[in-house]
Amino acid sequence: MLNELDYYNFDYYSARGRIFDIQKYSIHDGPGIRTIVFLKGCALRCRWCCNPESQSFEIEPMMFEGKKKTMGLDVTVAEVLDIVREDMFYYRRSGGGMTLSGGESLLQPNFAPQLLRACHDFDINTAIETTGFAKWETIEKYLPHLDHVLMDIKHMDSAKHKAFTTQPNELILENARKIAESGMVDLVIRVPMIPTFNATPEEIRQIAEFAATLPGVERLHLLPYHRLGQGKYEGLGRDYTMSHIEPMPNEYVQRLLQAAQHSGLKCQIGG
Repeated sequence: MLNELDYYNFDYYSARGRIFDIQKYSIHDGPGIRTIVFLKGCALRCRWCCNPESQSFEIEPMMFEGKKKTMGLDVTVAEVLDIVREDMFYYRRSGGGMTLSGGESLLQPNFAPQLLRACHDFDINTAIETTGFAKWETIEKYLPHLDHVLMDIKHMDSAKHKAFTTQPNELILENARKIAESGMVDLVIRVPMIPTFNATPEEIRQIAEFAATLPGVERLHLLPYHRLGQGKYEGLGRDYTMSHIEPMPNEYVQRLLQAAQHSGLKCQIGG
C-alpha cells in the first residue's frame, strides 16, 4: 500500500496551474462542506460576472477594500492539495470535498484534472463549476476524476447568449448532453437568472425543459442576480455595465421557480 510520501512522488503532483483564491467551509458549491479552488481564465465575458478578476489568465492588480491585491498565483498540485487536505475531518463528517471554480478550470487541462486526480488519491470528493465551453476532448480528461458537475445553462437562444456572454451556446448545450449521457458524474444544471437576459418565466421554462431531457439529471438550481461583485470591477479599473439592473424581488423569483418546476425537475433557489 502506498503511503503519503509515495503519493506525493507521482509526477502529476508537480503539475502547475494558476489560481486566484481558495475558500474554505463553503456549503453552496456541491454537497457537504467544501474547499473551493478558484482558477484563473475564462472564455466567456458574462456581463453579470461576480468574479471579474477570474476572467483574464494573466496575473493582475486589483484594489480591494482600499488595498492593492495581486490576483493570480502559480501553484503546484501538491501545494493546493496540502491546503485542501487540512479539512479532511469536515469532508468526512459532511460528505463534502473540493470544488474547482473560476474562471473556467476547463481552460487549464494540464493542471485541473491532475488536481482532481490527486484528491481522489485521498478519497476526497470532487466537483467542478463550469460553463462547459470547451472541446469535448478536453472535458473527457476531467470526467474520470469528478464526482459532481455543476454546469451553467444560461439561455437557449444562441444569439442572445452570445450578446450577453460573448460566446454562442451550441457547444455548451452539446457538452451538457454528452456529460449526461456519459453517466460518469452527478450532473446538476445551474441557471443564473439575470434581468434583461433570461429572467422571464418563458426563458426559464425553456432552460428547465432542456435540462429535463438530459439523462440522469434530476436537479436544477436557480441563482438570482446580485451585484456583489460590482466593487471588483471598480478595483480592476473596469466598468460594470449592469449597475442599473436591480435584483429581483422575492415574489418574482418565486414565479420563475414555479416556471422551472413545470419541467418535473427538483428545482431550488440557490445551491
